[in-house]
Amino acid sequence: GSYRSALFHLITHAYSKALLFLGSGSIIHSMETIVGYSPAKSQNMGLMGGLRKHIPITKITFLLGTLSLCGIPPLACFWSKDEILNDSWLYSPIFAIIAWTTAGLTAFYMFRIYLLTFEGHLNVHFQNYGGKQKTPFYSISLWGKKGVKKNSCLLTMNNNESTYFLSKTKYSIDENGRKITRPFMTIARFEHKAGYSYPYESDNTMLFPIFVLGLFTLFVGSLGIPFNQEGVDLDILSKWLAPSINLLYQKSNNSMDWNEFLKDAVLSVSIACFGIFIASFLYKPIYSSLKNFELINSFVKKGPKRILWDKILNGIYAWSYNRAYIDAFYTRFFVGGIRGLAELTHFFDRRVIDG
Repeated sequence: GSYRSALFHLITHAYSKALLFLGSGSIIHSMETIVGYSPAKSQNMGLMGGLRKHIPITKITFLLGTLSLCGIPPLACFWSKDEILNDSWLYSPIFAIIAWTTAGLTAFYMFRIYLLTFEGHLNVHFQNYGGKQKTPFYSISLWGKKGVKKNSCLLTMNNNESTYFLSKTKYSIDENGRKITRPFMTIARFEHKAGYSYPYESDNTMLFPIFVLGLFTLFVGSLGIPFNQEGVDLDILSKWLAPSINLLYQKSNNSMDWNEFLKDAVLSVSIACFGIFIASFLYKPIYSSLKNFELINSFVKKGPKRILWDKILNGIYAWSYNRAYIDAFYTRFFVGGIRGLAELTHFFDRRVIDG
């Protein structure tokens, strides 16, 4: 196996992912200034958009992490991902196809996150004003909805409803139309009055580690760049791994042909650019200059093949949106089965044993 490439990718991937995680925290923190402490809102990308104007430092560092994870040179993950993609062809074409498909999907969903979060307008200001409260969890009065009563307790035990096996159970429905399993304990939200109309940048205590991780994302890839002289591998990472590599390969020659490297790099970057293009085509704001309406109209034209293609796309979208129905399967068979068994046991204990 490509032990050196795998460990190299572990290092570069760690810095890029850490940068994205902290950037996500900064985004959520900035959204809470206008929606309050409500994870269903502050973590909802559907309410974001246009944040590049309000949190520019977070935007730049998040874009660096996104491009790095996509495998765009000269950022960190490009060097390690390129090695893994190329070495996978030497091992098995099947694994290589899986690796390349995964790389393209990574570029697609990462740039989708970036576009939905930072491009366009702030969608939190474009919510409907129908007055219908879709979920029981919102406690923010931003759109005229009632908040939590001041005299209500923080923890509420849900023991005032019937839990018999034969009782009729009413399920709440969330925004996505999914059933919500009733929890045994409810944590009341703190009332928050939105004092800002737009999010603002995080303070320095949050931006400093993001900035440091951004620098590592830019330059940590140099650890694995080979600077060969007379066929001897002189990259820093190989020197660190010299004892373990010598045990695995007694006579290995890690010299690199830069012409071969450039040819392989073009292929690996192409799959990343393809994923970025698809994400931009689907999720770029409608007023963007990157939107090609003639190209879009050519796809929209109806016909027998187009109708069939729409059904296929809708099926794929539904499968993806519902997480391959794994959550539904788990909820129905495991969670529902265990809860049903618990309710049956409770019913038997109360009605049969206790009389």
